[in-house]
Amino acid sequence: MSYRVHYGADEGESMTEGGLRPHTGGCQCGAVRFRCDSQPENVHVCHCRMCQKAVGGPFAVICPVLKSDFQVTRGKLSWFKSSELARRGFCSECGTPMIFDYPEFPDIGVMAGSFDNPSEVPPVVQYGNESRVSWYGMLVSLPGDAPTYAVDPQGYLPRIQASNRQHPDHDTDHWPRPVRS
Repeated sequence: MSYRVHYGADEGESMTEGGLRPHTGGCQCGAVRFRCDSQPENVHVCHCRMCQKAVGGPFAVICPVLKSDFQVTRGKLSWFKSSELARRGFCSECGTPMIFDYPEFPDIGVMAGSFDNPSEVPPVVQYGNESRVSWYGMLVSLPGDAPTYAVDPQGYLPRIQASNRQHPDHDTDHWPRPVRS
């Protein structure tokens, strides 16, 4: 599997010293934003029970990047020490899990879903398979061609869109947006 590398930048985008567009991301509410100035390596799916609990899902997708290439650009991460060796970084405002970290290691694991463009960080290997949920292999066979709320008899989609507090998938100067009167 190959990585999608970006050379050159769109208008208004910044570049790393090596000519790559940085990977940006953050939490759901926008209180914490980050930037990675290198392509994550050994991106992996982790099925271990600790990762399942940490992300509230059947697996985590962890994107290791050198700590020297990672910076928080807005807010501050909160930390939970999940073992004597590891800690998990999250937003204390909305609870979004964003980081897996062994403090003595040179890299930090960024959760794929916290990137603005998670499709740009595809996994290349799986770990923790002893805890993989039994139905994992059948996911690709499930129906799922319809967009979210394709069937919406209660009109949830327009109501969600009108009240959406989720931060957009790009950097903003200010968040949350100022309230208009």
